[in-house]
Amino acid sequence: MTTATADGVGFRSRRGPILIALMVSSGLVAIDSTIVATAVPSIVQDVGGFTSFPWLFSAYLLAQAVSVPVYAKLSDVVGRKPIILSGIALFLLSSILCGVAWSMPALIAFRVLQGLGAGAVLPMAMTIVGDIYTATERAKVQGYLASVWALSSVTGPTLGGLFASVGIWRGIFLLNIPLCLLAGWMLIRAFHERIERAKHRVDYLGAVLLTLSLSLLILGALEGGLAWAWNSLTSISVFGVGTLLFAVFVLVERRAAEPVLPPWVVSRRLLATTSMISFGIGAIMFGLTSYVPTFLLGSLSTSPVLAGLAVAALTIGWPISASQAGRFYFRIGYRRTALIGVMVAVIGTSVLTLTASSPNVPVVAVCCFVVGLGLGLVATPILIAAQSSVEWNERGVVTGTNLFARSIGSSIGVAVFGAVANSIYAGVPGGDSDPQTIVSATTAVFVAVLVSAILTVVAVIAMPAVDDESNTLEASAEANAFSSHG
Repeated sequence: MTTATADGVGFRSRRGPILIALMVSSGLVAIDSTIVATAVPSIVQDVGGFTSFPWLFSAYLLAQAVSVPVYAKLSDVVGRKPIILSGIALFLLSSILCGVAWSMPALIAFRVLQGLGAGAVLPMAMTIVGDIYTATERAKVQGYLASVWALSSVTGPTLGGLFASVGIWRGIFLLNIPLCLLAGWMLIRAFHERIERAKHRVDYLGAVLLTLSLSLLILGALEGGLAWAWNSLTSISVFGVGTLLFAVFVLVERRAAEPVLPPWVVSRRLLATTSMISFGIGAIMFGLTSYVPTFLLGSLSTSPVLAGLAVAALTIGWPISASQAGRFYFRIGYRRTALIGVMVAVIGTSVLTLTASSPNVPVVAVCCFVVGLGLGLVATPILIAAQSSVEWNERGVVTGTNLFARSIGSSIGVAVFGAVANSIYAGVPGGDSDPQTIVSATTAVFVAVLVSAILTVVAVIAMPAVDDESNTLEASAEANAFSSHG
């Protein structure tokens, strides 16, 4: 552990270089999540494999999701710096490999490596924020990090389209090289931590079982109804073996000296409910970011850029509210702030659902912006409440679990929302190209997103009454925070 001085939040503070490095690191993951989609036609034209291109996203998401708990636990053992630097190095290597990929299978394989790198970078950035900033400061810092996603939501598709239009899609991956080098150099130079060295027993068996079980379960959720039928032997086998391995994992964790995913993560009510809320956030985010562009393109024949900007309003609203969340939760508490936020998100998704039958770009953009405002008021307080309730040596696991739950929510969203839309498309020959059918299918998806938002309200209500303990949590965070640099 190390120490840090509370010298303010911003680029000019002593912790400013670390903040910039974390923003650049987060930008690697943020841009990658938006830049590839716009270049898919160019990629397929060059290396082939049209039927396999969805795996460019599925493989990346799968690798990122299953690796988060493992990295989170390791960071509590060896420290944050080695893990995030390893993640950046792996992201750098895999980006170079993606840039020289000679076939679709090779590109998919390299995307798996890229996902493994991303699984270390983003959780560690969030955990380091929890370490070096007090609970009071974290909301403002979360706003800085959220702004990276807002910027990426606009620049990512633009850059991807630009590279694709000039026939150099490989540039979208090679662009990561200077960003990785910059982020790594800044972290090596500015971020220093002192770890209390102790002998640890790494839970290798638990890590392998967790990775295999979650890989199969998420794979089943991602590809069910798409690559194979839900009731097919393949689907049943994938879910069956995944469930069996997860049951074995639970038994192993009960006996492990230092489990990779400790049982207390789900036994503590605060951590369990905040993870459930994060799960809901992932589902809501995925439902809108995946289907709003399709909705506008298919129903109004708008340009891809305009459709992308409409959904980008969501990631613009998020950092605005996230940066101001601290003004709320230290006055009215974490739970009340999250409740206000999720109700705002419910209002946004409700209006979006009610107006879906009459597609309108400005209305959709405003609704997405409102939902983003709401989610920013939810995501920040629940993460900070969870981080502030534990000591340094548990904070990595807690942060990783919160982000892992969000990834799982996104993955389950793929299955549920996709099944909803496909059930409507299947009833109309050529329905996926018929504007009215697209409106009907997307409206059904928006209803499912609204249900997800309402269920998230229930999870927020179930969150324990830590509101009156805000000052205690803050004091604990300040006492346990890193302090240093040097």
